[in-house]
Amino acid sequence: MDHTSPSVRVNRDPAMTDVARLAGVSHQTVSRVLNGHPNVREQTRLRVRAAIEQLGYRPNRAARTLATGKSQLLGVVAQNSTLFGPSSLLAAFELAAAAQGFVVSVRRVRDLDHGSIAAAVEHHREQRAAGIVVIAPTGAADEALAEVPTDVPVVAVDGDPERDDTLVTVDQEAGARLATRCLLDAGHETVWHVSGPADWFDAAGRMRGWQQALEEAGAEVPPVGQADWSAASGYRAGLMLARMPEVTAVFAANDHLALGLLRAMHERGRSVPGDVSVVGFDDVPEAAYFIPPLTTVRPDFDTVATEALDVLLSRISGEGTGSTRRVITPTLVERDSVAPPPTS
Repeated sequence: MDHTSPSVRVNRDPAMTDVARLAGVSHQTVSRVLNGHPNVREQTRLRVRAAIEQLGYRPNRAARTLATGKSQLLGVVAQNSTLFGPSSLLAAFELAAAAQGFVVSVRRVRDLDHGSIAAAVEHHREQRAAGIVVIAPTGAADEALAEVPTDVPVVAVDGDPERDDTLVTVDQEAGARLATRCLLDAGHETVWHVSGPADWFDAAGRMRGWQQALEEAGAEVPPVGQADWSAASGYRAGLMLARMPEVTAVFAANDHLALGLLRAMHERGRSVPGDVSVVGFDDVPEAAYFIPPLTTVRPDFDTVATEALDVLLSRISGEGTGSTRRVITPTLVERDSVAPPPTS
């Protein structure tokens, strides 16, 4: 009889203890491997992964969380806004949580300031929420998270990428580089940028990515057009850019800004993409029906939501310790709003 490795037979779904027994490690080590903890030797990591594969083990953090007798309620703090990105994240998170058997309570705040965020978090704590997700796209919201009591697990979504906190976010810089390179690759000498609000991490990240792509290509970095997230703001910026014949390519920080740009260019007799190419960000459902259909960057909001839920449940169940960062890479969706620059 071969005694070189332990055997595990179960007539139920395999548990973490089964993986630990088969791999010859503690269940804490299995937890560290599952959560990507750096302090695990590669040989041990491979052995645990082999045991997971052999047993067909699948983590069920929701079941383990509920088994502890903790609340089935998850709290979310979000801005009272119809902006596409935050609204899409919220909707995706509610669906993901419901699929895992959790109820989501959403506390909307009028302003993303310190007092409003703190009050919303305290509301969820009073409701005995098992964990809280804070959609924190601005500096003030992120700062409020630093003072949240540690008795309730909290995960930030779209928070400050520079802070060493638990965070799930889209790689805004990578998305902006995709957009900018798309325009440069079409033959444009440089790319102008209409940015979102200065206090939003999304806007700042997209502006950094745009600038990095231009600098890497040795292209001139034009002045930034500051705006908010609205089509009206994009329209106003577009009216200014339309007067400048040297503007042949524009990266708009979101699709609503791009929509305003398209309207302004049309009114000023500059065709898109014949005279000016435009790329947006977000891939709103209407983007494929703009005139012309808009080339844009698509953040995977469903993946952001499921990753945020996974991190939160990991922390609730006690598996996740320390700060965790999960960064989701967006993709470029190419349509008809980009073409080579006009020939003189």
